[in-house]
Amino acid sequence: METLRGIDTPRQAWGLLLTLIAAMTAWRAGVAAILPVTQDEAYYFDWARSLAWGYFDHPPGVALLGIGTWLAPASALASRAGSLIASALTLLILARFFRNCGLTAPRDLALALGLVFATIPGFAGGVITTPDTMLGLAWALALHESERALAGQRRRWLSAGAAVGLGLLGKYTMVLIGPVLLLAILFSDPRALRTRWPYLGGLVALLVFAPNILWNQQNEWLTMRFQFGHGFSTEVGALPVGAPGAIEHVGPQSVGERLGSLSGYLGTQLAFWGLIAIPLLLAPLINRARRNQPSHEMAGTLARHAKPLLWAATLFPLGFFALVATGSEVEPNWPAVYLISAAPLAALLLRNLRPWVLAAALGNLLLLSLYAFHAATAALPLGDSQNRVLRETHGFRELAEIVGTLEEPVYADRYQTTAMLRFYAPSLDTTTQWPGLTRPSEYLRGQIAPRLDPKSVDSPFWLVSGFGAPPAIAGFRSETHRRLFDCAGQPLSEAAEAPCARPLHTWNLYRYLPEG
Repeated sequence: METLRGIDTPRQAWGLLLTLIAAMTAWRAGVAAILPVTQDEAYYFDWARSLAWGYFDHPPGVALLGIGTWLAPASALASRAGSLIASALTLLILARFFRNCGLTAPRDLALALGLVFATIPGFAGGVITTPDTMLGLAWALALHESERALAGQRRRWLSAGAAVGLGLLGKYTMVLIGPVLLLAILFSDPRALRTRWPYLGGLVALLVFAPNILWNQQNEWLTMRFQFGHGFSTEVGALPVGAPGAIEHVGPQSVGERLGSLSGYLGTQLAFWGLIAIPLLLAPLINRARRNQPSHEMAGTLARHAKPLLWAATLFPLGFFALVATGSEVEPNWPAVYLISAAPLAALLLRNLRPWVLAAALGNLLLLSLYAFHAATAALPLGDSQNRVLRETHGFRELAEIVGTLEEPVYADRYQTTAMLRFYAPSLDTTTQWPGLTRPSEYLRGQIAPRLDPKSVDSPFWLVSGFGAPPAIAGFRSETHRRLFDCAGQPLSEAAEAPCARPLHTWNLYRYLPEG
């Protein structure tokens, strides 16, 4: 067996890998502690205060990850504890999965884990709490159990099914693993289809997922309709959220737009590798120049039954969303689970370029960590186009402090603003989204915050809005206007004019009075 320097036994190799995983988790925890909460995270953490089997935007898995907010409200690190634990478990599962697939050499196994960790989605998914965090854990577990089933332990299709069900409770994208596993069975163990185990595994997946199906049935298929419309740019009718929907689904129309959407999608997936993309693209040329045969090495190293599973899990999500991109807007993170199975394939291709890959991976981690530091401090002179995370996080704590001093009820026009106010000022427990002004959300259902019926409001209130003019609200008139400017690296200021050339945010506080 190939060994690392000074590593002579499997026990020593696993000790080294566990140390590596612990170091990866510690690095993520350090970044999670300094990076302020993003707007969608605050929204999901609000769900965690009112656990249910479903929500407007997603199934319940992401809410479960956020229960750390129970322990320390307004703490980014405590709120992200669930994601840190889930991402550490994902790495542990992948270490076993990659080894079972044939990466028995510790150096190859460590390289594959490093590739998973150092890609942009791989690192960010273990820091920022999103549905993809739960999806990644369940996807890895389903692949692990499926590999064991393909290796001959066919009863493991039951545990694979349970993992699929858990994944569906995290994000509906998990449904893509169905075709992946079918392809793997057809190429590796077609006789399994004559047994009961794959079908029982499918039944287990359905049973685990059943609570969310029942929740959707009781709520007019809210989440599934929203996600279908969002994913395929398809109108699904008015959603049952107590107010008219403001969701527009627009995808590419002309041939040129479709090709542009597809090329942008493919470019983004390559960019997810960060600096690692450089040795990854150069590896075939360098290996050929060195007269190496990486494809033969790959064939000889990977277990025969595992190769179809790895290739299917890599190519099917990429291909599926490439097709979707020709007719709809595809979010960059949707196919990111392909990176899990691509990592061992890439590790074998890059095994002769380890110094380059290590340098690229460290470069990715340093740049991502520096960017997180910038989101916390606004220390770097970045342009507007590079300041997305800063705009996602900056100034909201101070805004919540100011809003908390207002005597009358406070509402917000956007669900993101509502979530950030409620995260940083838990005492604003009656603050919710005013219906009908922007895209509807979970707040309009009255489950995680009091349901607001504008017709029942008969007293003055404040509205936090991004609109430069007070939104028209039937039965009310705007009487007072306070304007707050959020500039990078400066405290939130109230003034008639912005104190900087390009504020990150301009928040307007409108006080409304009942007409008459």
